[in-house]
Amino acid sequence: MSHVTALWRHPIKAHGREALDRVTLIKGQAMPFDRLWAVAHDSAKAQSGEWAPCANFNRGARTAGLMAIDATLDPASEEITLRHPDLPDITLHPERDSAALLDWVRPLCDPQRGRPDRVMRLEGRGYTDTPFASISICNTASHAAVESLAMAPLQPERWRGNIWIEGPAAWEEFDWIGRDARLGTARLRIEERITRCKATTVNTQTGARDVDTLAALRMLDHQDFGIYATVVEGGDIVLGDRLELI
Repeated sequence: MSHVTALWRHPIKAHGREALDRVTLIKGQAMPFDRLWAVAHDSAKAQSGEWAPCANFNRGARTAGLMAIDATLDPASEEITLRHPDLPDITLHPERDSAALLDWVRPLCDPQRGRPDRVMRLEGRGYTDTPFASISICNTASHAAVESLAMAPLQPERWRGNIWIEGPAAWEEFDWIGRDARLGTARLRIEERITRCKATTVNTQTGARDVDTLAALRMLDHQDFGIYATVVEGGDIVLGDRLELI
C-alpha cells in the first residue's frame, strides 16, 4: 500500500523548508505558502507577481549554503523564523522586513555571482520551477536507490519535495505520468518527471556539497528524481493517507 510519509513546504524559494502534518490543497494552485516568496538576484529580469524561471533567483544550485536553512512559518502573521548552522536565527516578514532578510542571507552568497537584491511574491501558484502551479511528489524507494548508486547516505530534504510516498517500487512513479492520483480527499494529475540540478549535491545539514547525486542518476541514463503534479480537485492530505491511482 502506498501512503504519505512526509509533507513539506518551502515558504521562501530555496531559503528553508518546513515539515507539516497536514495540508489543504486548492484546485489549480501549488501547496499553500510553498515558494510564495523568492529572492531575486541583482541581474534578474523578473517582476514581482509574475512567474519567472528559476535562473532569476538565488537558489541552492549556485549558492550551496542556502540548502542548510530550516524555516517555520506562522500563516496568520506570515512571519517566518529562519535557522542556519552558521547564522543567528531570525524572525521576519519576507516583504516588510526584506532588507533584514537580504542582509541575513548575504554571507552565504558568492560575491562574484548574482547577489540577493529583492524579495518577490506570487500568490496562489508560487515560484515553482515549472511554468504551471505544481506540487512535487517523491518516492522513498527511489531515494534509497540513489543512496545505493551514490554509495552514501542522503538527506531526503535534498530533493525539496512537497509530498513523500512510501510503498511503490523504485522509479515506479515515472509510470504514473498522465494518470490521476487520489491522496486523502484531494485529486492530483501526474504531469511530468523532475529533472534535477546541483542543489541536490548539497548536504542539507551543513550546506556543503558532498555527494554527486547527478552522477548517480546518470548511471540510470537520466537526471530525474520525483514527479510534478497539479491539483485537479482540492482537499486535505494528512500523514499516513493512502495514494490511490485512478
